[in-house]
Amino acid sequence: MSHSDIEPNLDLDAVFLEPPRPPSPVPTFTTYSRTANQVAQVQTSHEHYIWSEIEIRLVGLHPLWGHYLWNASRAFASYLDVHTELYRDRSVLELGAGGGLPGIVTVKNGAKSVFLTDYPDAALIENLRHNVDANLPPKLAQQVHVEGYIWGQSLAPIFQQQKTMNEQGFDLIIMSDLIFNHSQHDALLETSEIALKTSTVTSKPCVLVFYSHHRPHLAHRDMEFFSKARERGWLCEKILTERFPPMFPEDPGEEEVRATVHGWRLTRPNT
Repeated sequence: MSHSDIEPNLDLDAVFLEPPRPPSPVPTFTTYSRTANQVAQVQTSHEHYIWSEIEIRLVGLHPLWGHYLWNASRAFASYLDVHTELYRDRSVLELGAGGGLPGIVTVKNGAKSVFLTDYPDAALIENLRHNVDANLPPKLAQQVHVEGYIWGQSLAPIFQQQKTMNEQGFDLIIMSDLIFNHSQHDALLETSEIALKTSTVTSKPCVLVFYSHHRPHLAHRDMEFFSKARERGWLCEKILTERFPPMFPEDPGEEEVRATVHGWRLTRPNT
């Protein structure tokens, strides 16, 4: 049997090599709320759908960290709530969506279609569907597609669904706290290269990558994602630094580093 004939091992233990956190005992709920200024601004705008908060259900026992609403997800939600020009009337793909907060913000604010994806595990996918149905009226929920997807694998099933909407590819790809999975950097970039629409003079699709250095002693490994991206021809620009309370105060490493969310925008050169 040749090397090319060997099927890759895509089980959880093979795909996610970093040790899991201690699991949460039961499912929990957490709420993202717009600030009073944000609510006032949208009430005086022509926004088609007015909303004030999103309640996210988080799964309980799970090895893929889906039982946390990470600080990067909160920062992402706030950023996307302001920068609607990135996705309004456009198509959005969220990878490793977890509870789906950033992607749900985009559909509430006028995204044309949103694909929320995570590892094809029944608990994760069912929880994502719950959060869509719980936070969106039926008409908007129809614009959201929840799919199991393994990074680096074929996007054909997703593209097939897009064909029914006369779409091909995505204007915005969301990655929230994914790059600490160091073994998956290449897979994430491969998926982005296939999924993102082509840049032109008038259109600049992008990948947004938000993260914290949860293990400060491995921060250099996190940043290898951007080194690899540049080697593959991506343009990488830092767009955000925001301080939050640390998620795990008892963890080792400098608290300031662990509590800071960084945001980057990746684009491809114009063709």
